[in-house]
Amino acid sequence: MQATAPMSIWNQLKGQAAKLAESEPCLESVISSSVLERFSFAQALAYRLSQVLAATTPPGFDLAAAFDSVLGRHPEIAAAAEADLDKLATTNPACPDAITGFLSFRGFQALQLHRINHALWSDGREQLAVLLQNWGALAFAMDIHPQARVGRAVFLDHGIGLVIGATAVVEDGANIWHGVTLGSTLTQAGDRHPKVRRNVTIGAGATLLGNIEIGEGAIIAAGSVVLRAVEPYCVVAGAPAKVVGSAKARLDAIAPKSD
Repeated sequence: MQATAPMSIWNQLKGQAAKLAESEPCLESVISSSVLERFSFAQALAYRLSQVLAATTPPGFDLAAAFDSVLGRHPEIAAAAEADLDKLATTNPACPDAITGFLSFRGFQALQLHRINHALWSDGREQLAVLLQNWGALAFAMDIHPQARVGRAVFLDHGIGLVIGATAVVEDGANIWHGVTLGSTLTQAGDRHPKVRRNVTIGAGATLLGNIEIGEGAIIAAGSVVLRAVEPYCVVAGAPAKVVGSAKARLDAIAPKSD
């Protein structure tokens, strides 16, 4: 028997939105405007972000149109956002489903604003990118420089207090908790921020400084101060951080919910 293809995240989102609007009539207006009246995931994302940021951006700034334009020129943004949302909905026990994450989870929303800002920065529109970065920081309480490079299926849990510097790199599958800083030592110029490789997990309040490599699958314990490179699949903890063990292949708290 041929396996059934998995439902796209956009189709999941629409189906969940329709059910939620029916079961919670008080949410019907926001669900309809954010999802059910939209023709694509990209359009829904542009609209939802514009609504979230409306309180922290100047009056008269047509955010939805601006975001629509960027997403139209950069389809990779929506593709990465779908991967982020799928990971959030399928692994985070605090997120009931994709529609809840899409409508309200600040880590997901802030990351998508960053993706738009990064595209603007790459297109040479640096002033608008930085303005949106700072207006977004007022809404989300996290600050990600537009130049920073972030991969797909990235999970920012809570996110409050997160700071990511301009030359930082965060690769696919990374899991980053609140209060994390990917910063510089102030003794380096140019390329001066951490490089976080695939599937790294960084606990709450950790500080990583300088142009250092955090190897694939490594775990940085909460509250650690990391000033040197970390080998792949190591667990480090402390201030300054030291190796305390080997990383599990998968963390129980963010394993697929079906497990």
